[in-house]
Amino acid sequence: MIDTRIAVLVPCYNEAATVAAVVRGFRAALPSAQVYVYDNNSTDDTAARAREAGATVRQEGGQGKGHVVRRMLADVDADIYVMVDGDDTYDPASSPAMIARMLSENLDLVNGRRIEAHPASYRFGHRWGNRFLSGLISRLFDSHFDDVLSGYKVFSRRFAKSFPVLSAGFEIETEIAVHALSLGVPTTEIDTSYRNRREGSASKLSTFRDGLRILRTIMVLFKEEKPLAFFSGVAAVLAAISIGLAVPVIIEFMNSGLVPRQPTALLATGVMLSALVSFVCGVILESVKRGQREIKRLFYLQTPER
Repeated sequence: MIDTRIAVLVPCYNEAATVAAVVRGFRAALPSAQVYVYDNNSTDDTAARAREAGATVRQEGGQGKGHVVRRMLADVDADIYVMVDGDDTYDPASSPAMIARMLSENLDLVNGRRIEAHPASYRFGHRWGNRFLSGLISRLFDSHFDDVLSGYKVFSRRFAKSFPVLSAGFEIETEIAVHALSLGVPTTEIDTSYRNRREGSASKLSTFRDGLRILRTIMVLFKEEKPLAFFSGVAAVLAAISIGLAVPVIIEFMNSGLVPRQPTALLATGVMLSALVSFVCGVILESVKRGQREIKRLFYLQTPER
């Protein structure tokens, strides 16, 4: 690992109370690494505190963590990227083990699975939301991640440079996980201590507002990454509605030979046709998506490891 260039990427917004501790912690844990703090329009002295602690500070004007991650991965050239939130809740001492696991097993993504150091370190709403959303991703994308929303991750160069960041906010963690699952790259999770926030530091994540945005992102990514499954599900629902509308009409026709409820019959026919159209769209888009996956995989393979 002597010749491996390591970059620690810290997205920050109003983290003056904690950013210096984060920078010092990672400089001690990874002495050869370069620490970059990306200030996302902070109104306090986050940038000054980060510089004093020895970080290279850069600015990103687009508000939101997704914008910051996009800029960081585009600007910084390294062999291994350690991404961590600037709130000093993650343990820098876990990073050498995460990097060693990546190098020994030739992985592309190592996710830091949060283990609470104290019951109060993880708000109930955040804990429940993380379990629900991580479980949903596991079901939809065949994931093995238990803590998708963790802000502590290690990327390989290949992964970082082949990742087209599209998200703007906290849904970026979901996008990272789905991108890894879509490409089929080797990944793993490692337990890391998650501690209380320091006094003066507050979570930027809103349980309901950001939770709904993440849920919407999951459904959009499911539609885009697995169109056949998504549109087949829509087709099944429409077909069930159509059958529910048609059954009384069919029974009445069998008993009397008449179709007095013609609007209902027409509606049932229209809904069934919509179900068929939805299924056909899924088949076509699945073929298109296969081609896109091949292109993404080729681009990933063309990216140098070092």
